[in-house]
Amino acid sequence: MFSNKLARFLALSILILVSAAPLARAHEIDPAISDIAVRPDSVSVDIQLSLESILAEMDLSTLVDTTEAPEAETYDRYRTMSPMALRTALDEFWPRMARRIVIEVDGARIVPTLVGASIPEIGNTDVARTSTINLTADLPEGDSPVQFGWAALYGDLVVRQVGGGEDAYTAFLQDGNLTEPLSRIEIRTEGAGSVFLRYIPVGFEHIVPLGVDHILFVLGLFFFSLHLRPLLFQVTSFTAAHTIALALASLGIVSVSPSIVEPLIALSIVFVGLENIWGHTNVKTRTAVVFAFGLLHGLGFATVLGEFGITASSFVAALIGFNIGVEFGQLAIIMTMLVLVMVACRLSTLAPLPEEEKPVRELQVTYRAVSMVGSVVISIVAAYWTIERIFL
Repeated sequence: MFSNKLARFLALSILILVSAAPLARAHEIDPAISDIAVRPDSVSVDIQLSLESILAEMDLSTLVDTTEAPEAETYDRYRTMSPMALRTALDEFWPRMARRIVIEVDGARIVPTLVGASIPEIGNTDVARTSTINLTADLPEGDSPVQFGWAALYGDLVVRQVGGGEDAYTAFLQDGNLTEPLSRIEIRTEGAGSVFLRYIPVGFEHIVPLGVDHILFVLGLFFFSLHLRPLLFQVTSFTAAHTIALALASLGIVSVSPSIVEPLIALSIVFVGLENIWGHTNVKTRTAVVFAFGLLHGLGFATVLGEFGITASSFVAALIGFNIGVEFGQLAIIMTMLVLVMVACRLSTLAPLPEEEKPVRELQVTYRAVSMVGSVVISIVAAYWTIERIFL
């Protein structure tokens, strides 16, 4: 009974926090993200950014929150503009903005041309609007490399090279710094199969060895029951949920601040650990709770997937490959723990049992002991993470 009440309370807490998430993001300043393609005769750049803060001429290098800026009133006025009105304002402002975008060849500046802009509808003004602008510039003859960046005034900039394959250049630029010299290349378009295969190890590595919190969560699922049916239900539910959340977050349909998601992920690990210790939850309830937690973990996965340059044409292949890699990682954890439990069973000494019952009973008793100790450790570690992520 106590476990069911806690489950309802936790689910309600998650709902409230996720509902409030857009408010937490309303005035946050996120880095802009640029995808740059350097060809033999031209360079093109797509930049995802807060267009309103650029037009308001905020100094984003010194701000943490837009409400702290002297230009906050102007910024809020731009946020209420329609896409058409904002595009008109961008066209008028572009000559000034173009001078603050740096494209250099042999130290010579090349002024880019604005060739397009994708500006979302107004929607909820409590949510920051992310627009995309498209730039291009012709390069001088020769093979001299290109450097790219923008003025420190515009804040941090993530740079992702398009067409470089596995060796594509990526950088996080601050304080007006430029990229390393980028060679002019024939843009290589990866096929769906190549993208799919490339993202399988990315998903696996995010679980083993990088995803310590996800490792503990999967161990919590394993420690719930030694029987295959409950484990299969939980893993399937978790997989379905994090796939849905990952897709929605990666497409920008759902956006929740990591400052909310990360503590909730830690809290979900605390819960599964404690529930293993109490041992009163049935399989259906547990599966439903794991599904809810899977949505949170999917939002966490989206942060990792977003760090890679994924074009719209390769998104589905990347998503499927990443998820398969995640599942391989989860399976590796479960199989490793099963082997360890069996080894512990062989090393343990138990009271004499009838020969036909001994193997099963030994495995059950050893598994229960490992499950209890493991669940206690998981809960303690995750509780520490929860406190750390909320307050630090």
